[in-house]
Parts: sequence; structure tokens; C-alpha cells
Amino acid sequence: MASLGNRKNPAIVRVQTVERAQQLVDWCKANDIHCIVGVEPDKSEDISDIERAVQARQPVDQSPKIGRNEPCPCGSGKKFKKCCATHTVQPV
Repeated sequence: MASLGNRKNPAIVRVQTVERAQQLVDWCKANDIHCIVGVEPDKSEDISDIERAVQARQPVDQSPKIGRNEPCPCGSGKKFKKCCATHTVQPV
């Protein structure tokens, strides 16, 4: 799936007032997110596309990988492969 908030796939949001629409448009311009804002006073606000676009632009927090023969981070003094590696599944 293409990322949200670009020119080909803009974030589509719904708000209840023109003032709120202008706030979101200004914020999206400041954060380089392309959006289409609809003002529908009789429906509830939906800004989930903007939230997803912001979340997709956040860097992924990757913890350092632990080698099998390194000391276990739990502090037991054992090698990782003989301690916590047997209890947890490490992502590849």
C-alpha cells in the first residue's frame, strides 16, 4: 500500500467547521502532508488518515540485536543462547 499524505495518495479527513478545516490544512502544510478536507457539520470528525500519515513518517525504534554468544542482557552472567534465548523468540 502506498504511504498516506503524498500527492498521489492524500490524507482524506472530515471535520465539522471551516475553522477546524483551516487549522488542519495549515498544520498539514507545515508538516508536508497532502490532505483533502471535507466540512460536514452533521457527521463526526475523522482525522485518522492524518494520524496514520504522521505515524508512518516516524522512525522505527530498533533495539540492538543480541548475538547468541554475547552476555545475556538480563544480568545472569550466562551467554544469551543458554539463558533468555530459550525463553523468547528473536525476530530475524
